[in-house]
Amino acid sequence: MASDEGKNPALDPDTDSPGKPGHQFAQFAAGCFWGVELAFQRLEGIVKTEVGYSQGQIHNPNYNQVCTGTTKHAEVIRVEFDPSVCPYTNLLALFWSRHDPTTLNRQGGDVGSQYRSGIYFYNEEQARLAKESLDEKQKNFKNKIVTEVLPAKRFYRAEEYHQQYLEKGGRQGSKQSAAKGCNDPIRCYG
Repeated sequence: MASDEGKNPALDPDTDSPGKPGHQFAQFAAGCFWGVELAFQRLEGIVKTEVGYSQGQIHNPNYNQVCTGTTKHAEVIRVEFDPSVCPYTNLLALFWSRHDPTTLNRQGGDVGSQYRSGIYFYNEEQARLAKESLDEKQKNFKNKIVTEVLPAKRFYRAEEYHQQYLEKGGRQGSKQSAAKGCNDPIRCYG
């Protein structure tokens, strides 16, 4: 699909549609997407997870490009969820529990703008709930929360080997459970 001359499709809103009527999408950035994805896979009401890239300036980026930091993309998880089973506030609670939202462009040993903290909303209700949750969370932190709350931009699905990476066993072949309700510790490894 050709875009208008001078128009950057990476800056377009994410217009993909969930697989079922009544379901919604949500996008989050909270450091390396592998562990974040596994946490969301385990949450009741999540019907699908995908890792990828969003909020950047390059159309159809790949992992190597994103890792340079020059594309401005964040590593994100996009979840399809059933709000009648899992309200958006449950997603926000899990998001906040998975990372330190006060560190700019860094989570643990992962450093770079692709590891930033972000909530990328699909509608005004998600935007309102995200902003309210950020304000509430700030009360628990001495340092300022640096999480960006922005409209969801076009989602670029990461390469297949990144999808459900920890569930599949990662590089070391040590599979981790994605079963709903599982609370085994999540081990991130390349």
